[in-house]
Amino acid sequence: MTKTEEKIAKYVENAKELGLELSEELIEKVTKGLGPSIHNKDAETVSCSDKSELERVKTNFLEKKLGLSGDDLMEAVEEVCQKMGSSNRNKYRALFYALLVKKFSKESVYA
Repeated sequence: MTKTEEKIAKYVENAKELGLELSEELIEKVTKGLGPSIHNKDAETVSCSDKSELERVKTNFLEKKLGLSGDDLMEAVEEVCQKMGSSNRNKYRALFYALLVKKFSKESVYA
């Protein structure tokens, strides 16, 4: 099993533990789309207490990668923070992004 496959398995398990309704296929595609950043401890997670990081998620992922715009983007980011749990210290970026992809029905970006 490669390191990336190990990460995907860990994310799938974490999604099940958190009760997130995400397909293994979507988790795998988003994880592979993140490239080597998933192997960096700091880059692997999203800090919901860091407003500048949430702004980067909005700009770099929602606007640039998914091609979205609008006033509701930050609300969606904050909604995902809540969905992943305020006491959850490991908000994995792959799951965070997969939830946003699903919320905005942008699975086609990873087809």
